[in-house]
Amino acid sequence: MKTTIHPQYRPVVFRDRGAEYAFLTRSTAETDRTIEWTDGRTYPVVDVDVSSASHPFYTGRRQVLDSTGAVERFNRRYRRG
Repeated sequence: MKTTIHPQYRPVVFRDRGAEYAFLTRSTAETDRTIEWTDGRTYPVVDVDVSSASHPFYTGRRQVLDSTGAVERFNRRYRRG
């Protein structure tokens, strides 16, 4: 494997701030920020918008995606039949 063309594969913390959830895994994700993990070591941290702790599919909570009625207006405008 050429060392100059592949990204560095290392431990990285992924953090979902909305759910106050973080996990340590290995990744090639690039980031300049770091965090001190529970083992006392400092790791790069990547903030994510959605994780399994906050996604409605995994949590069972539903979210309203169409609060403006755009789907209903589309259906009225392009009603078939």
